[in-house]
Amino acid sequence: PELSEEPPAEMVKMTKSKTFQAYLPNCHRTYSCIHCRAHLANHDELISKASKKCYRAGNVTSVLFFSRVNVGCGPAEERVLLTGLHAVADIYCENCKTTLGWKYEHAFESSQKYKEGKFIIELAHMIKDNGWE
Repeated sequence: PELSEEPPAEMVKMTKSKTFQAYLPNCHRTYSCIHCRAHLANHDELISKASKKCYRAGNVTSVLFFSRVNVGCGPAEERVLLTGLHAVADIYCENCKTTLGWKYEHAFESSQKYKEGKFIIELAHMIKDNGWE
């Protein structure tokens, strides 16, 4: 199922070269698409920050987020990942269409249920923005 969440009005900005794009507040540390600089997530939405835990898919390092902005979602399909069978949907930057990672739609193992509805973004596709010093 595709998400149709609308960002709050104060987060939406219209530009000539892009369709609608959500901008996260400048007062927060954010992550952006490394390819086009569209905002992707607020640091507060990062699940793995406390444990410094990164997720791996083969030799790709990723992080897990509660939510995201400016990210589209493809159709769900079943995949065997390192942690077992999951139904996942590829996610992509709405601005430049780069595949960023995936959304966990369903976890078949009970120990992995906490990932359902969460988003994996590969570190290679994002950059830190706003407030990182």
